[in-house]
Order: sequence, then structure tokens, then C-alpha cells
Amino acid sequence: MANFALVGDVGGTNARLAFCNLENGEISNVEVFSALENSSLEDVIRLYFGNHADIKVKDACIAIACPITGDHVVMTNNPWEFYISEMKANLKLDHLEIINDFTGQSMAIPVLGSDDLVKIGGEEPLKDKPVVVYGAGTGLGVAHLFNFKDTWVSVPGEGGHVDFAPNSEEEDSLLAVLREEIGHVSFERLLSGMGLVNIYRAIVISDNRQPEALEPKDVTERALRDDPDTDCHRALSLFCVMMGRFGGNLALNMGAFGGVYIAGGIVPRFLEFFKNSGFRVAFEDKGRFKKYLSQIPVYVITQKYCGLIGAGAYLRQALGIRIS
Repeated sequence: MANFALVGDVGGTNARLAFCNLENGEISNVEVFSALENSSLEDVIRLYFGNHADIKVKDACIAIACPITGDHVVMTNNPWEFYISEMKANLKLDHLEIINDFTGQSMAIPVLGSDDLVKIGGEEPLKDKPVVVYGAGTGLGVAHLFNFKDTWVSVPGEGGHVDFAPNSEEEDSLLAVLREEIGHVSFERLLSGMGLVNIYRAIVISDNRQPEALEPKDVTERALRDDPDTDCHRALSLFCVMMGRFGGNLALNMGAFGGVYIAGGIVPRFLEFFKNSGFRVAFEDKGRFKKYLSQIPVYVITQKYCGLIGAGAYLRQALGIRIS
């Protein structure tokens, strides 16, 4: 077994690559490549190997933001596609694991430290109980994690595409606007970068006004400034509430007393706002099951290389190394 392996975390916007020390899981030599400026994942990996020609690897694990259902991989929010077997042969690898990006996020949970997490309410996680991980970025990812006979098993899915279910008159009006524009309204249409823009637009349109052409960062910046834009502040507040509703649904589905973990690149950008928002109230707002949910802890993952760490943990376990 080589000392180092290649690990990757590939989303709709960027591909992060790094080396993982197989003995201790440490990540090094992180580089970020634009998914729009490069023609394929294999080309990006070759560029990375060229930048670090002194390090030879034979094992790799790449976490990718799309369903992994067979040899042919087609990304959801990115034009890249490839065949796993072909890429493994072309790169002369002995072992290549291609996993869902939230499999990677979830597999990091057992090896993250307290400095990598910020707790948002609840009690302490219970050992060996189910864990849920979800997060907003280019899309909305979901995975579940279980420990079975000292082996961590991650179960990915496409939970971000379930139907959005409003729970207030304000959310009803958002659904009406978005249904008129796009038809099926999933939670990802609201809990993602463009989802933040969709919330802003729906707020303004439902008030019979014309929305501005904003990017996700514009909505966040305007909401957080000293003199916040009312519509953007309202949009960001609703985003936090709906993150709570969605997370509470996941926790109920899985009985996630091992904890609920929020990954993705969006929430850490306004962590203080999020901590003081209606998130936790919405998370527990499940009628007769409020007390049940009040016990379940929620953590925001602040470790920016969580996906790479998780890909490394997944690969190490696949190679026979026990993950604590």
C-alpha cells in the first residue's frame, strides 16, 4: 500500500484535489481547479499529477456531486462525464473509488475534531446512532451514516430533490411564484446558491415588484450589511428557517440521534447570522415530536476540506484501515 493516495472533492463549480497520507488521514497539497475552465476530470487530475511529479500514487478516491449508479458518471451541475474503468486504466491506478460527494462529507464525521464543528442546539450525540449530513452549495446534498460492527457505512441519496413543503403563508406564496416559473419545486430550488436567489425573487414578485438580477453573494452581502436590504435580509432569514425545516425532516426520517451535520459552502459564510436565526426553532417545529427533536444535536461543519478528508477516510477504510 502506497503511503499517499489521491483524493478529490468535485462540485458543480470547482474540483479540489489533494494527497491523503494513508497512515493517518492527513490532507496535503490541496489545489482547486475550475470545472468550467477544464474539459474533463481526467485532464484536471493529469494537471495535478504534473504539478507534483515527485509524488507517485496508485490509489485514489474522488467524491463527486452526482448520483453514482454504475461505470458511466454524468455530473448534475457540471458538463463533465466519464467512465470509471476507463479513467482508472488511463491514469494507471490500482484502486479508484468514485463516490457521491455527500458520501465523502459523511465519511469525514468520525474523524473531524471539535475545532471543525459549531454546535447549534440539542444534547450530545449518541454513539452508534444514525447520523445525517446535508448541505447547500451549488446544489443540496444529503447522506446518512451508520456504524455497523466497527465499519462506517455511508448511504447517499438525492434527498435534495424531494418536494418543497411550505409550512406558513409566507412559504405558500414563495411556492406559488416558483411553481408558476419552474413547475416542480424541490428543496434544492430553495436551499442552494441559486435557491437563495430564488427566495429573494419570489419575495419581491409576490409583492408585485420587479426583482433585481442578483447573484447569491449579492443577496448575502446585502442582507448582512449594517443597513440591510429588507428583501435580501428576509430572503436569508427564510433560507435559514427552511434549512431548519428540511433538517428536522431528515432527523425524523432517520432517528438521527448520532447528530445532524450541515456541510456545504454556504452556511459558514454567515455563521453568526445562522446561529441567531430561526433555524433551530424551525428544526424542532414538528408538532408532537418537538421534544423528540429537541434532543438531537446539530453541527455546522467549518472544516473547509471536509470532502477531501471524507474521501480519504472512505479510501482508507476500503483498504482495510479502521476509522475511529
